[in-house]
Amino acid sequence: MFFLLFIALFYCIAICLLIYGFTKVKNYDAIDLEPKTAFTIIVPFRNEAGNLPVLLESISKLNYPTNLFEVILVDDQSTEKFQILNSKFQVLLINNIRVSNSPKKDAISTAIPLVKTPWIITTDADCVVPENWLLTLDNYIQTHEVAMISGAVTYRCNNSFLDHFQQLDLASLQGATIGSFGIKKGFMCNGANLAYTKLLFQELNGFEGNDTVASGDDVFLLQKAIAKFPQKVHYLKSQNNIITTSAVVSWKTLFYQRVRWASKTSSYQSNFGKLLALVVFAGNLSLIISYGLWIMGLVSFLLPFSLFFSKCIIDSILIYQANRFLTKDKISYLVLSNLLYPFFSVSVALYSLFGKYEWKGRRF
Repeated sequence: MFFLLFIALFYCIAICLLIYGFTKVKNYDAIDLEPKTAFTIIVPFRNEAGNLPVLLESISKLNYPTNLFEVILVDDQSTEKFQILNSKFQVLLINNIRVSNSPKKDAISTAIPLVKTPWIITTDADCVVPENWLLTLDNYIQTHEVAMISGAVTYRCNNSFLDHFQQLDLASLQGATIGSFGIKKGFMCNGANLAYTKLLFQELNGFEGNDTVASGDDVFLLQKAIAKFPQKVHYLKSQNNIITTSAVVSWKTLFYQRVRWASKTSSYQSNFGKLLALVVFAGNLSLIISYGLWIMGLVSFLLPFSLFFSKCIIDSILIYQANRFLTKDKISYLVLSNLLYPFFSVSVALYSLFGKYEWKGRRF
């Protein structure tokens, strides 16, 4: 019993640190400088013929000179081929060259030699970008000495419990990401909104060292960059820089997606990232154990209730902070999600250690 309480205390301290860190990262929404930075947007995709036109349409509406950016679409062996029709900006469509166990890392590496601009941005085919996305990045680059910039991602949600559960989960991840940067312990990012210089990619030898892990094109590169150039890796906390992506449509797909994300944790270069993942796992597992002990009559209801209440309160603060930044939508199903999440999270973590998962029609 005391061990479970100790874990809960340690968990609450860790989340409090992230909450504090979140407040330390200041908003940056400047767009008043004349655009100067040239970008190449790399979009790996597989069977995304329905999503790519929406992404390209949002890119066409960018408040940014078309001569200062180009797009490289990397087709990762799609069964249905995508064709570029008319475009207001330069778009190049190429095929992925597979050389490793990670299709997305291969896709980015395939595109890199074709990049002519100093800055690279990666995003996903099912995303929509805001109109001042590049302009805000450009202004930040002009006013900061930076070589890598991590940005936010949120979901387009319907009113289903599945969609809201995903949004709350993503809000917690985004909150942890921003909070870790705020306490100078950044370890996580999202490849749907990640910018870095071509020179940095080359100096880090790209994805060398972690290309055996199917996922992690974003996180591993970020952790390598922070280890070598900690002062040049920043988080851009801006309403103008939030990319919107689609929520998955089934619990099975969500489970596999989170397993894919969790499978790279053991390969983290960041000790803080590994420790935080362990603390979060222990916090969720301890709550499940307390439920079991109460059902077996070994402890009173006060133990699971106290653990759940304290965890729910501290988690909700971080989620509220992140959700308020990410979207104007109100939080829904918070208590129900908090009840379900420990079981979901622990199942994902344990399955990721030995189970196989499916993604984009492939099995890993």
